[in-house]
Amino acid sequence: MQRLFLRARVLSTVAAGVVMGLTVVSGPAAAQTALVAPGVFDPGVRGGVAAAGGPLPGLNAIETAFFNAAQGVFEEVDSVSGAITGENGKGLGPRFNLNSCAGCHAFPAVGGTSPATNPQIAVATLDGARNTIPSFLSLHGPVREARFVKNPDGTPDGGVHDLFVITGRSDAPGCIIAQPNFAAAVAANNVIFRIPTPTFGLGLVENVPDSGLQATAASLGGLRSALGISGNFNTSGNDGTITRFGWKAQNKSLLIFAGEAYNVEQGVTNEAFPNERENNPGCQFNATPEDHTNLSVTPGSSPASDFSSDVVNFAGFMRLLAAPTPAPTPPTVLHGEQVFRTVGCQACHAVSQTTANSIFTGQSKVTFQPFSDFELHNMGTGLADGVSQGAASGQQFRSAPLWGVGQRIFFLHDGRTSNLITAILAHASPGSEANAVIKAFNFLAPSDQQALLFFLRAL
Repeated sequence: MQRLFLRARVLSTVAAGVVMGLTVVSGPAAAQTALVAPGVFDPGVRGGVAAAGGPLPGLNAIETAFFNAAQGVFEEVDSVSGAITGENGKGLGPRFNLNSCAGCHAFPAVGGTSPATNPQIAVATLDGARNTIPSFLSLHGPVREARFVKNPDGTPDGGVHDLFVITGRSDAPGCIIAQPNFAAAVAANNVIFRIPTPTFGLGLVENVPDSGLQATAASLGGLRSALGISGNFNTSGNDGTITRFGWKAQNKSLLIFAGEAYNVEQGVTNEAFPNERENNPGCQFNATPEDHTNLSVTPGSSPASDFSSDVVNFAGFMRLLAAPTPAPTPPTVLHGEQVFRTVGCQACHAVSQTTANSIFTGQSKVTFQPFSDFELHNMGTGLADGVSQGAASGQQFRSAPLWGVGQRIFFLHDGRTSNLITAILAHASPGSEANAVIKAFNFLAPSDQQALLFFLRAL
């Protein structure tokens, strides 16, 4: 029955789910099931309960209490001064992309990536704000940030230009600043986009020693040589150690990742990034840093969380998030895993990594499966964004971890597609290290291609 199913020219979404033993969702996410080639298509976002979002297994009571409290902080909605009901966080703006960590990192559970309905559309005019929606945002498109490739004088830019301003908000009287001219940037082909990266399992990633990452990369040397794949790690300019978070592996730790995002995405100054990005004094309503260690607070269920800054809570929440749980593996999925290895996908999406000794319960010397080497690879002109970050060139990206990909809606760094096949084929372009792998994928029998897609959607 499976062989007949895989050879059929037109397959229904429901049939694909039945063969895998999985369910699929309807609505915007179902667009991924569009037929790409005869008899082969992306079965779509895996349905059912979210296979992610809980704490690491085996945490003790104190660790669990901290995780739960930190998640509450991660979900908090910010306003300018924290005085609006339901928006109790303090420090939004003056320029921002969204008003909550959990708004961007939402699907399939808190800590994930972009949801099917983009919350940026509603926040643009929340509380009286007078923002216009840039052309590259839509209600059913991905959450995005925008970066300009070059400055007006032609020198490299690459920085985030926030989408929205607090002008007009009821809690920002007298603030008058304008949004960036995104229409001109789009017309000049001077703007690129990034979507939120999932944060599930990142505490495990953070705790892999540099030597472990290097050993994994070295173990793939023969395969990489045969496929024309190289790769290099991004590193800290200060201590020389491997950085591993963000689309270009530009951030060293979850604490730095959280602090930068709080300042850049929500405009909240904090102990890691204490200065306002917008210098207009008429738009600065709070003393800085707006987020800070709570020196005087009545502790609750987790004193560690209560006394800590938001940034420490954000990092702690991500650090204690469990890895995504893959779906059951019927024969088709097992065959797809074999195809994944046969064509060479694991040359960059390395299957396993192992942690060092950890301060957290049960997390020492744990082998886990992120499906990433966390190295930078040249992805060619087709995916190039022209932005350099650290050792990453304008054509390089970190190998995106594939765990949890079965429950993602949007793919690639800019969320340009919701179709997994389209994302795979986009890896091939002039200069890409993945060209030989994609050529091997194109030469696969349709049944093998379909099995590979089933495997990926089961992760």
